Amino acid sequence: MVIVSAITVAVLYITERNVEINVALELHRQFQSSLAALDQLQEIRHATLAERCKSLVGRSRIRAALEEAPDLLYPSAENDLSDLMGTARFYRFLGADGAVIRPRASTAQSAKPLPSGFLDPRAEAQLALPRLTVTPQTGYVAPAAVGGPEQVSEIIATPIRSTETGEVIAALVLGFDPIQGAPADPDLRSGLFCGGRLFAAGLGTDDGRSVAGSVARGIAAGREEGEDLRLNLGAIPQLMFYKRLNPGSLYPAAYEVALYSLAPLQRRQLQLRWQILGLGSAVLLAGLVASRFVTRRLSAPVEKLAIDSERSARFSADASHQLKTPVTVLRAGLEELLARSHFTPEECGELSALIHQTYRLSTLIDDLLLLSRMDSGRLKLDLAPVNLGELIAASVDDLGALPASEELAIETRAPDQLWIAGEKRYTEIILQNLLENARKYNRSGGRIRITAAVAGEAVTVRVGNTGQTIPAGAQTRIFERFHRGGIGENVPGYGLGLNLARELARIHGGELSLAASADDWTEFELRFVAAVPAASFASGAR
Repeated sequence: MVIVSAITVAVLYITERNVEINVALELHRQFQSSLAALDQLQEIRHATLAERCKSLVGRSRIRAALEEAPDLLYPSAENDLSDLMGTARFYRFLGADGAVIRPRASTAQSAKPLPSGFLDPRAEAQLALPRLTVTPQTGYVAPAAVGGPEQVSEIIATPIRSTETGEVIAALVLGFDPIQGAPADPDLRSGLFCGGRLFAAGLGTDDGRSVAGSVARGIAAGREEGEDLRLNLGAIPQLMFYKRLNPGSLYPAAYEVALYSLAPLQRRQLQLRWQILGLGSAVLLAGLVASRFVTRRLSAPVEKLAIDSERSARFSADASHQLKTPVTVLRAGLEELLARSHFTPEECGELSALIHQTYRLSTLIDDLLLLSRMDSGRLKLDLAPVNLGELIAASVDDLGALPASEELAIETRAPDQLWIAGEKRYTEIILQNLLENARKYNRSGGRIRITAAVAGEAVTVRVGNTGQTIPAGAQTRIFERFHRGGIGENVPGYGLGLNLARELARIHGGELSLAASADDWTEFELRFVAAVPAASFASGAR
């Protein structure tokens, strides 16, 4: 379920991202294609004007008016430029200093329109150039008041050269309606950004200001013209491109701005989202059905193993309970026989050996019963502060009373007060198993060393003994039940002591591990959780 869900989310994200990128690239290509068409129209217009200006400059009366009588310039050019007024809005001449040569009465409000076209003083002042150049200059004149894009004029200043010196002596400025291409997409809106304002049809005042502000910030931030900008107009996200229309011109920069509505993209993404989610849900449902079928088949052996394990634990517990009574009866009968006086010493020795075996069998039964309780989770400890120092001393005393222990040197380095969190009965079993193990696997005249100390929040006990070491290959198996290495073939026991001690240590929240076994020395490390003495609890309660 987790894998299918993760794959569905990943596919959804990647698909939507790819669709968004592809749409942005496609819209950018449309924008560039539209600009390329505008550039071609501009080039045709500029070539036509260049030829027209050459023919104008070649006429003596216009050249004479430019060089000697500027007041007669416009009347002299009226007939020659009258045919241009069919396509142009206005024309003006610039002098050698780049300033506008104003036609007579150009600022007067006359009932008769001027042949050169009417311009308000603010717009007319925008025609001036800081200097004349040998190349045409393109710019845009913004109207005095905010209006539609039809009120913005595209201006082309074409240089006029002297026929004698070849120097640029003036420039003819013609004003046209901006060239606009037919929109290739109904969701496309375009406009012109110049003079800090946006002129676009179909945009309200607030939307126009928002778009103009975005373009201005993008230009100020140095964003490349090909980069897309995102903004919202109302509740509809928009993708915006802009590009300068007059690069390298001495006139102020003007930009073509294109706005693409992303509403179709959102609809397409929503459709893809539902398709992918539907497919993912179908796969998830199919996976659930298949997983239930597979789980049932795979869980059957596990369930059988659990049942068998539970039955085994129950059988072990039942068998242990059932064996305790006959073993007790057998021991009582042997002890009663031994009490009679008619047996020979050899027969008494045999009876004593049989009684000893019944005690070993009782110990084995108790260990199996305890392991069975731990396996079934029925062994619950009532942890309380236990003085481990006293238990170590008592266990060492018991060890000294066992046969052959008098030949061993026993060293104890443990404080008298060493408190742990545990249950006394089971803690004694852990210590007794470790000490018995150290005795059985020792050598004649060897030694046993017990050290205990507090290490942070734990109490560490180390039990070491001399004797044959544990082979490296067997060290990983010494805690397995009924496992007895080669060194224990001639040593009595059933291979349960270390396993039982480690399991009890873990139930206490501690651990039992093999610390070292080399160079005639084997040592085990036992860890318990340290505790506050019981007296401290009593005093705290009071």
